[in-house]
Amino acid sequence: MKNTTTLTLACCAAFLGQAGISSYLPAVPAIAHSLPAAEDQVAQALAIYLVGMAAPMLLWASLGERFGRKPVLLAALAVYALAAAAIPSTFNVESFLCLRLVQGLGAGGVSVMARVLVRDSFSGALLAKGLSWLGMTFVVALGIGQFAGALLQVILGWEAIFYALAVGAAALMMVLLRVEFPAVIKADSSASAWHIYSTIIRHPPFLHAALVGGLGYGVIITFNTCAPLILQGYFEWSPAQYGWLGWPISAAYLAGALMVNRFVARTGRLTMIGWGVALVLLGTSVMLLGSVFATGLAVLLWLPYCLAVLGQSISYPISLSLANDESPISCSYAMALSGFMHQLMAAMIGGAASLLGSQQAWPMALLCVALAGGAFACVARCRGDQNALRKISSI
Repeated sequence: MKNTTTLTLACCAAFLGQAGISSYLPAVPAIAHSLPAAEDQVAQALAIYLVGMAAPMLLWASLGERFGRKPVLLAALAVYALAAAAIPSTFNVESFLCLRLVQGLGAGGVSVMARVLVRDSFSGALLAKGLSWLGMTFVVALGIGQFAGALLQVILGWEAIFYALAVGAAALMMVLLRVEFPAVIKADSSASAWHIYSTIIRHPPFLHAALVGGLGYGVIITFNTCAPLILQGYFEWSPAQYGWLGWPISAAYLAGALMVNRFVARTGRLTMIGWGVALVLLGTSVMLLGSVFATGLAVLLWLPYCLAVLGQSISYPISLSLANDESPISCSYAMALSGFMHQLMAAMIGGAASLLGSQQAWPMALLCVALAGGAFACVARCRGDQNALRKISSI
């Protein structure tokens, strides 16, 4: 029962962190008009938010080990809520981007604490299943959150999107004040946090598994950064039409998360992560071909992307569970470090994607293919790591 409650709260926290990424995307043109600013400047808010998420993740985890999960999660939610509530009052693009950075700082703590709570409750294949529930939450934030953002913008204006995020964070804080988390065994306090992190990241089995998830996550970030300019610019979609795209994206991510939850224990994590990355590579390759040879068909852009999302929803929770289990030090630091890597990679990739500044789809698709290819190579390294460990254990 306690594990179920903890998992539910972790999913709610993860939803808020990821909703900060997707919910405002349909409103990018409206925000740009309101500030006023160029659309590509407002689009940079995604990369800046991701930088904010990544920057303090290791610190949030260290604070969680020192002061406990609950106080740190409450503090992160408070930062997130205050920044979100202040964003509608911005009067220029610089203040908008600064507050998005602060919101990202809070979201980083919320995200890492959500994963740590799941890590505290599960291990092995059960950890992959628990993380798949976080993946289902990611579905709601990625797809339904995008649709809800479009709906709020149409009815109440873009400011309502950020007010809704602030209210959601405040509501979760009220619930957390009434809940007690189970006690956990803390890491050895004699070693510094930075020594622990350096030991973990220099361990190849951890590094290769974590990179699989980060590169696949970069595909999603690339699409989210470029798609508003392409679909609402080149293809002239309305914000409502772009919001509706959240539904097939959500269905794809939900299908993959359910597959992990149902089959990972019997199929094996390495087999399933291979399937997932292969689907990401296939989907992005079709995106690239469609953007080169059928430039007028939006369906050849978003439908293959849904296939890539399906693959990422399979591979991502498994990469996190593999990285955590392969860590040379068993504590929440490994989960935090993998999350930090993913957010840092996402911020760098999102920044690169925002510099493309093109309403043509092929540069975005080419970057997605390169990322998927890198993830595929890392899966091969994961298999090599496992074979090496088996040989060592057999001696």
